[in-house]
Formats: sequence, C-alpha cells, structure tokens
Amino acid sequence: DFVVGDLFIGKVKKLAPNLNAAFVSIGYEKDAFLHYQDLGPQFLTYKKFLNDTVSKKQQTSSLKNFEIQKEINKNGTIDKVLSKDESVLIQITKEPISTKGPRISTQISLTGRFLVLIPFDKSVSISKKIGNAEERERLRTLIESIKPEGFGVIIRTVAEGKKVAELHNDMNQLVQKWETAFKNIQKNKVPSKVLSEEDKASAILRDNFNADFVSIICDDEQMVNDMKNYIEVIAPERKNIVQFYDRPTPLLEYYNVEKQLKQSFGKHVNIPSSKGAYLVIEHTEALHVIDVNSGNNISSGNSANKDHALNVNKMAATEIARQLRLRDMGGIIVVDFIDMTNPEHRKDLYEHLKEEMKRDKARHKILPPSKFGLIQLTRQRTRPEKQIETKEENPNADGEILAPIVVVERMEEVIRNLIQQHKGKIFLHVHPFVEAYLTKGIVSIQTKWYLKYKKWVTIIPRDSFKYLEYKIINSKKEELVSYSN
Repeated sequence: DFVVGDLFIGKVKKLAPNLNAAFVSIGYEKDAFLHYQDLGPQFLTYKKFLNDTVSKKQQTSSLKNFEIQKEINKNGTIDKVLSKDESVLIQITKEPISTKGPRISTQISLTGRFLVLIPFDKSVSISKKIGNAEERERLRTLIESIKPEGFGVIIRTVAEGKKVAELHNDMNQLVQKWETAFKNIQKNKVPSKVLSEEDKASAILRDNFNADFVSIICDDEQMVNDMKNYIEVIAPERKNIVQFYDRPTPLLEYYNVEKQLKQSFGKHVNIPSSKGAYLVIEHTEALHVIDVNSGNNISSGNSANKDHALNVNKMAATEIARQLRLRDMGGIIVVDFIDMTNPEHRKDLYEHLKEEMKRDKARHKILPPSKFGLIQLTRQRTRPEKQIETKEENPNADGEILAPIVVVERMEEVIRNLIQQHKGKIFLHVHPFVEAYLTKGIVSIQTKWYLKYKKWVTIIPRDSFKYLEYKIINSKKEELVSYSN
C-alpha cells in the first residue's frame, strides 16, 4: 500500500527513450512511471546521496557538508542519467489511475502542517496567499533562523500568524521524518518503502483541520487514537473533539451519511434551490462531461428567462465546484451550461465559477466559455476518482428475485444455529425492504423469532446492501455470518 508522498527506493526496470522516461519497480504490480522532467535539477545530488548512504560513506542524515552535484540539463534525455537495474530514491506523486501505474518523482519534499521541507535546497518560499508584507518578512526571518543547513523550506498558507513554537515544532517533526528515511535507506532493501506519509485521516487533518471543527466521530478505535495523537501535536487543547463511535448501527447509517453519499455520487445530481434543475455527470477514459439541465423550467425569449438561465447556471457552477472536490475528479472536465446568448451573462458565469473554484486546493485551470457555451477546465489528479455504486442489480441473472419468505426461511435457519452457539447479542443487517418485511405487523417475524428462540435479534436496515444481502454481527462488531448473492 502507498499514498501520495511516500518515499521508496525503486529499481529501474526499463528505459523508454521515445517517452524520455523510465519504468521503475517499487514493489507494486505495475511499474511506476518516471519522466525526465520529474527528475529535477538536483537528480545527480540525490543519486550520490543514495549511493553514499548505502555504502555507509554518508554516516549522518545531516546535509550540512554534503557536496552538491552539478544540475542536470533540463532538456536532456533519460538514458544519459539513468541506466537499467539502477536504484533510485523516489516519491509518489500520483496514485495508480485506471490502467496506469503510479507516477513518481525524484524531487523529494516532506509536507508538514505549516511547512514543506526540501532536501538539497537553500531557498525559503512563502505561499502567495499570505499577502501581508510584514507577516511575510516575519515568517521568512523566523524560518531562515531555524531551518537546518542543506534544506529549503516552503511556508504554507496556514502558517500565517502562527507562533515561533508551533513552526519550530513542525520543522522538528519534518527533520525527524528525514532521519527516519535516512535510516531505512541504509538498510538497502530494493524495492522498499523508506518513509510513509501520514495515514489518510491524519493527512486530511493536516490539510483541513481548523477552528471550525466541532467534533470528529470515527468507528475505528485505532484511527481514533491516531487522530488524537496527531491533534495533540498540532492543537493539544482540542484533542477531545475526536470521539469513538461504538453503537451497533453503522456510523454512516446512523448519521444518514450513506444515503447522502448515494444521492451525491449518482449520475444525476440535483442543484439546490434551483426548482428542478440538475446535473448529469458522465465519465470516459479521456475526460469528464457535465451537462446542466434546466428541468424544463426555462424557455427562451424574454429577458426574465434569460436572467433565470444565468441564475440557474451560477447555482450549477457552485454545485459543480463542490462535486469536483467531493468526487476528487481530475483531468479534463467539460461543462455544458444552459445556453446564454448575452456575452455579459457568459462573462458573469465564468467569473462566478472561478470564484467558486478558489476553495479547491487542487491545482486547476479554467478556460473562458467557447462559442458553443462550453467551459473547459483541468484539475490536478493525484489519485483515482472516488466512485460509489448508486445502483443495485437484481441478484439473479434472469432479473427475478427470490420471494421474501424464501430468503427469511434461510435467514432463520442461520440465526437458529447461531443462537445455539452464541450467547451474546445478535445484530442482523439487511436491505431496508427486508427490514420492513421482518418488522411489519403487531406480531412481526422478528417477534416470532423472539418467542421461538427466547433471544431478541436487533434488525438494522442498510441502504448500501443488495436486496438479498445480509450480515450478522455480535456486540463487539465481529462478523459472525454474511451472505451476498
């Protein structure tokens, strides 16, 4: 397993001069893709550092006295600097997408809450979003005084206004990460992971955690501990906002999130407050297409309808920006808005979409509307798009489903056997239709089971289940039996 940001020692499996790239084995089923442009100017320095560390010539993770090598030609070719079977220190920049393996780079950077640490660099860069000149100078002076020699630093937007102790603590954690990577490089196991990025929960907190967070609820005890430990470092007074969820009803089901996910990830997405307008989102191998449908409540002609078309399009633009973040859609996206003949309206819509996309942390570029009214944009893609199945298939190939009574008979037999072997509480998770069938009436099937077996079976509806799917768990959330046709 790996995520964007992980460091590996890889082995060059194949050079592809026609692509000016190399394919590198990192222990994944598909070799990683390394383009010449992703080597970075300091590639020869990283190469020497790896070789010296493996041979024990480099005895410390400090870069203070490390000899910087000549920068490679930015217009050079891969076969001049790399050879087959050579070991190389790399970082994951994109997770595998579709049929492609991961994308990698030899330009290493270690990301923290407030800072990014860059080996073999000297510069201190500051986020352009920090506009105050005095604050920029304060941060630059501070970081220059605490950064280790041989490293460059990028100061992130969230560092604005932070105290010396917070920034110094973040810097120390990043230096410790580099020391961990150095120790693992010394072991010289190829291919191997030498540094793991934070787990996904901590990475989300690192990039998004702020004063607006009121509570974080999680049903995984280990993840709860990991998040508490992380928050204790960055905001110790707020670590108790992380709560462990241990109810028998699944977390997403209890908070109605599962249903919302299905509604949000469908092909058709309603546009809030638009009185019937909706988006149609289609995916192909090459690009994503989003069509804005008015819901037949707009007719061409008078100026009122033209203004209404603009308003619906602006509401659609707001929802599209949200959907791109929610689904993590990347690559080329083409949006077909409702037709507008007024050039000022088109410009207004374009500016509105750009404003809505400012909240998106992924790099993106938006082109002005074409003469056909289409807006094209690109969005950085570092991992596969998030997809959630929103349709349910009939469990049988001929399109017929077993009668509920047949399903229930089989289920009861399983429950009867379980009751004989298991003394604790039993929770039965089923599709909502089956749950309704089992609990309907004054003397329901659920009640009959209780009268017959002297044990109450708690029945929990699951929106995500297929019609005949069921799962039986105990009070410790351990799965006892599951069935899915």
